[in-house]
Order: sequence, then C-alpha cells, then structure tokens
Amino acid sequence: MNENAEMKKQEREQIVELGSDITKSKKGNIYTLTIIGQVEGHQVAPETVKTTKYEHVLPLLAGIEESDDIDGLLLLLNTVGGDIEAGLAIAEMIAGMKKPTVSLVLGGGHSIGIPLAVCTKKSFITPTASMTVHPVRMTGLVVGAPQTFRYFQRIQEQIADFVTANSKITREKFEHYMMATGEMATDVGTILYGKEAVASGLIDRLGGLNDALTTLHKMIGKEHKSQRVKSGE
Repeated sequence: MNENAEMKKQEREQIVELGSDITKSKKGNIYTLTIIGQVEGHQVAPETVKTTKYEHVLPLLAGIEESDDIDGLLLLLNTVGGDIEAGLAIAEMIAGMKKPTVSLVLGGGHSIGIPLAVCTKKSFITPTASMTVHPVRMTGLVVGAPQTFRYFQRIQEQIADFVTANSKITREKFEHYMMATGEMATDVGTILYGKEAVASGLIDRLGGLNDALTTLHKMIGKEHKSQRVKSGE
C-alpha cells in the first residue's frame, strides 16, 4: 500500500472511530471534531449509548495544537451532556489552544455541553438547536452530609466561572437560568433555543455550517498574516 492510500485509510478510520476529519484547501487546513451523545468520563457507558470518550479527545487536541499541518479547529456539538470532569477537561484544553477555534451547536448542546460550546474563540448555534442550563446532578450513592452539598456548590461555581469567562453572559443571568423553576417539567433549569442563546450572551452568533467555516477561515487568514509579519515577509 502506497503512502497516499495509507493516509486515506487513516482518515477514514478517524471518521468512523472519532467522528473527525481533516479538510485541506487553499484557505487552510481545518480539523473537524464532533462531540456527540454522552460525554463519557471515568465510567464506561452502556454499549447502546452513543458517547464521546475524553481519553480519545484529550491527546487528539494536543496533537492538533502542535501540528504544523492543521490551521484551525471546527467543533460540532450535538450532546446531551455527561461526565462533568471529562467535559470540563475537554473544554479547558480547547480554551487553552492558540490556534483558531470555532464551535457550532447542532441539535443540542445540553448540560456540560454548554462549557464545550463556549470554549472556542467564536461560537455559533443553529436556530433549531437547544441548550439546557441546569444545576449539577449526580447519580449513584450520595453521602447525606453538609460536605456533599458544598461539593455540589463548588462544582456549579466552577462551571459558572468557566462559562461566564468564555462567553458574554453575566454570572447573574447564567445562575438564574440554572436555578429557574417552572421552565422544565419535573426539573430545575432553563432550555434556550438558538435566538435565545445568542440574546442571552451565551453564544456569539446564530448561524449554520457556512457561517462557522467562513469565520474560521477569516481567523486562519489573520493568523497567517500575523505570522508573515513576524517573519518579515
């Protein structure tokens, strides 16, 4: 098998295994990464559940940041949420990247999907997509002690800190959405659709794939221009 055929085989395997792909053009090379289903953390989800595994995504992001062949990252989101620590770990890595990054919420960006949606340098949401803001929920054994309640509070504070630092929404408004009653059946929180998410300051712009790619290409163009200026070309 020649080198070109081997590269194509690897790209096909990436699409199947990770839902990712590299698009190469004159405008720049873009790595497209999808966050779908449930963000899987330290515990393995059932085989019937579609998941995004953080142990796959973290080294992948490090490779994207270091690669000379990749100019930007497009993050596509359609997630119900999932493991808090795993979601925040992925979001923190993307937020710390120097390369141009753009996110697009398609379908849903719920729960811990919210930090993932706002962690990029620019964020988009389609008109029909939705985002659920709610308090931290835990499954399994919970110790009935004041320390447990304080632990929940601290996690919520971390999430609020990250979201407000990486978007235009105020902490007061975000916490209001998180603790709202009467908005959701049998639950506390708020569901925001495309226009509402943008109006609240949570997401930067309403748009689709072309809008997200156009913005990413502009960011890549500026980055290339800046690099040429520094090199004295």
